[in-house]
Amino acid sequence: MIFSSEELRKTIIDHTRDCIESLSELEHVRLRPSMYIGDVATSGLHRLVDEALYNSLDEALAGFATEISVTVHRDGSVTVEDNGRGIPVDIRPDLGVSTLEGVMTKLKFVGKPIKDAFWNRRGICGLGIAVVNFLSEWARVEVYRDGFQYFQEYERGEPKAPVVKGLKSDKYGTKTTFKPDPEIFLNTKFQYGILYGRLRDLAFLNPNIKINFLDERDGRGETFQFKNGLADFVAYLNKSHRPIHNDVIRVHGGRDGVTVDIALQYTDNDSETIRAYVNNVHVREDGTHVDGFRTALAKVLGAYGVKENLFDKTIPTLKDFREGLTVVISARVPDPIFEGQTKTKLGDVEVAEIVREVFANAMTKYLEEHPNNAKAIVKRAVLAQETRIKSGIRIGPCGPRHAKLEREPNLRECDSRDVDRCELFLVEGSAAGGSAETGRIREFQAILPLRRKVFYAHKARGLDVLLHEEARDIINAFGAGYGDEMDLSKRRYGKIVIVTDANADGSRVRTILLTFFYRQMRALIEAGFLYVARPPLFHVRKKGEDASKARYVRTEEEMKRELIDLGVRSAEFGSRVSPTALREADEKGFQIARFKGLGEMDPEELRETTLNPENRTLVQVTMEDAEAADELFRVLMGEEAEPRREFIEKHALDAKNLDV
Repeated sequence: MIFSSEELRKTIIDHTRDCIESLSELEHVRLRPSMYIGDVATSGLHRLVDEALYNSLDEALAGFATEISVTVHRDGSVTVEDNGRGIPVDIRPDLGVSTLEGVMTKLKFVGKPIKDAFWNRRGICGLGIAVVNFLSEWARVEVYRDGFQYFQEYERGEPKAPVVKGLKSDKYGTKTTFKPDPEIFLNTKFQYGILYGRLRDLAFLNPNIKINFLDERDGRGETFQFKNGLADFVAYLNKSHRPIHNDVIRVHGGRDGVTVDIALQYTDNDSETIRAYVNNVHVREDGTHVDGFRTALAKVLGAYGVKENLFDKTIPTLKDFREGLTVVISARVPDPIFEGQTKTKLGDVEVAEIVREVFANAMTKYLEEHPNNAKAIVKRAVLAQETRIKSGIRIGPCGPRHAKLEREPNLRECDSRDVDRCELFLVEGSAAGGSAETGRIREFQAILPLRRKVFYAHKARGLDVLLHEEARDIINAFGAGYGDEMDLSKRRYGKIVIVTDANADGSRVRTILLTFFYRQMRALIEAGFLYVARPPLFHVRKKGEDASKARYVRTEEEMKRELIDLGVRSAEFGSRVSPTALREADEKGFQIARFKGLGEMDPEELRETTLNPENRTLVQVTMEDAEAADELFRVLMGEEAEPRREFIEKHALDAKNLDV
């Protein structure tokens, strides 16, 4: 069809009118929440607390607040309160509303950059607490300043009324309470462990601030304040390992408005432990400030080893210098450039140079002033180098069939060579591996059974783990190498899926595998290629009903809720579904069986519940998940008993969530 010029003009105008929709900021945030907070699952939910918290941190870092409190209420709402100056409530002529309402209802709302004026409320995602308000079922802000209390309430981002001036008060500060909107989030239940860890880390990073945490749902809580800041942070991270030098090395400096604080210590740990922050934001994918640190670390330690004649032949690699290192890097950067809206990686090239300069100068001086510690650190790297050479595994991409890595004998390969479609399942146990091999969709699903003893190898030093045949099988099967120089373009699968039993034993195995990937194949997690399968824990059907109509239930909590709905009263008690509850269900005409492990499932069941893309449940592993697994592993599997005791005492109330 050929249009005349007039017809074409009219068609373009009509197309523009019909297809372009103008959305308000509120509407756009609620329509596309993942653009602003990353996702609407666990990570995005807890990011709301981060946003509210960063407003209080802004005030504290400006020197106007000394204490911050976070409270989780019984109804699932959260309150963040500080003792700062309080958000201004005067009317903004340009908006016709108060500053408080502007902060809560306008994205990127900032104050004038003059001394003692209201600071920039941009928060973790650069958009401020308005995002929290927009994604909440309701919110309320109380401001204490100028001798009075002021407050305003909101419903799904909209003010219910103008700011109200309340009673007289001598207090100063801001108190924000919000309840996440179930219309937005898949689950609105905040996790104690995530909030606890985040607040603890912020207290390490900001030693002059007291942070109070209370969970009213069960009464747990703690007050955090660490006078020695990052040194205390490193000591905490190293509590399950033995340092090779007693002191924590501290570095502080900067220029051009950028400041950097670094604390580090070497231990007998089997790998590197790093925590990187920019303006208090945990950047799990590191960034240029980490690149600058690592470059300077290898250069300075290499130069010292050469000068002191500590190397036999070759200088150790960066990988060798990183083994056993625990380091916290905190950078304060004006207007930082991040890769991605949710701040997972710093992109400022200039910051790398500043960090290199600051750290190299300070570390060179330290090595000269502490020769015994310096030699112990360098010898630690030499030992790592010797182990790596002995292993016969080179650092970097191995490729699909690297000569140094033998073919993985247990791999049951798939037929397709479409990398993005192919899936590799790591299946715990030979029996489950056999069922998975029979039940898989051979066209695009490969199976690699894992024997139990591979997991205990993780108590060994990092590169010793790679000597174990099954750890090497995993690396070789994926085909992209390991360590810092992984080449994901050489991968052979679009997904790696961890498949373990649904009980607590399987959970332990999953934790150890996640730790392996976090330490040895981190790029795989960062790229989103690692998943965890959720096989069922229970098989449920009515008596007399055809077996094909059976249902599968994945967790204890889900099964308990179903039993309670069926009137099984004994299911209300205890942390797990008890034999008594199962007998009572049997009396009511329901046959319920608990799977002791994947090996009990026949191939058809495993295919239907765990392998088939139409029915299965896969959970994508994030860096946050893997980091938490690594920390748990260090505490529970380390040689020091005291950290294990402290962990068990602190998390005893979480036992109700375990299947033991």
